[in-house]
Amino acid sequence: MTPIVTHSQAKLATRLAFIAAGFGVACWAPLVPYAKARCRVDDGTMGLILLLLAAGSILAMPLAANLSARFGSKPIVLSGGVGLAIVLPLLNEAASPILLGAELFVFGASLGSLDVAMNLHAVDVERTSEKPLMSGFHALFSIGAFLGSGLMTALLYRRVSPSMSTILSSIILALLLLFTFPRMLSNREGTLQPLFAIPRGVVLVIALLAAISFLVEGALLDWSALLLVGERLLSQARGGLGYMFFSIAMTFSRLIGDRIVARFGNRTVLTMSGVTAFGGLCLLLLSPVAPIALGSFILIGLGAANIVPILFRLAGTQQAMPKGLAVAALTTAGYSGMLAGPAVIGFLSKGSGLHNAFWFLAALFVCPPLLSKYVTSEAST
Repeated sequence: MTPIVTHSQAKLATRLAFIAAGFGVACWAPLVPYAKARCRVDDGTMGLILLLLAAGSILAMPLAANLSARFGSKPIVLSGGVGLAIVLPLLNEAASPILLGAELFVFGASLGSLDVAMNLHAVDVERTSEKPLMSGFHALFSIGAFLGSGLMTALLYRRVSPSMSTILSSIILALLLLFTFPRMLSNREGTLQPLFAIPRGVVLVIALLAAISFLVEGALLDWSALLLVGERLLSQARGGLGYMFFSIAMTFSRLIGDRIVARFGNRTVLTMSGVTAFGGLCLLLLSPVAPIALGSFILIGLGAANIVPILFRLAGTQQAMPKGLAVAALTTAGYSGMLAGPAVIGFLSKGSGLHNAFWFLAALFVCPPLLSKYVTSEAST
């Protein structure tokens, strides 16, 4: 007989899944400079290698959404999380671009599966709640990212070997999954869904904004350490501090995100979020010293934090597409942007330099303020 999972248990499981996903992907961020040096590749080649991480995720996401509808989110969350825990230590051992690319492909597929399944589970849990929960769930992704990048940076700074650091991180990730799995809902629909849900109407614009927001976050994840080290603002061992500060700011902003939206509305918060993130990126690129650069990561995090939770909320209220397909399309577009972002910056960096490539990221954050009126009015109930 299957045990009955209470609403509080399901909320806890969703929170743990978001923490695990953030933790797993952020553990990779401080390792990027080491992997680049070990494989002896330039920025352009590294961008191509990172593209395989994006490819793995993009291919896995539609399949994960389909399997979640047929069998429930529960087994997909477990398989994706286990994949992250297994591949993470292997990423540290890859000494050739081909091997690193193959491992990043599997890492991306695991992350993509976990992200889609946990967001679908979050939608089901929020539907049975009397208040919004999505910002809080995404805040815990940020907490996991802070813990992952912070732990990895601290271990490397203390001269713990990268191999031992990744093994320890994988053990922590496995423990999180152990507590998550039995508390998840058995939300099996038993239905077949299209492998590809093409966004249309307002969902297309919402998906575009999600892709932009995640693209910038993915670029910061994989390239911020290289930017800070390359600009001689921080040492290699401390390169992960920028993303850690970004994660702290996102955590704080998302923890109060639902209250901010309740007071000022989706449109105002979406507009001001884009303006703040744009200003933070401009400040980063003009920073002459490390303290200002690290402070700019805080501004970027504060601005970018609540864009995605608002977009998920709007996807759930729009009428252009069925809610489930809209959420799946948004998740796929958003996380595909996150994983494609590093490759885009790599290609731009090869032609114009990493510093100039980051100006492209700043320009992207002009889109949320410009499109906030349209998406909030079209998706309102």
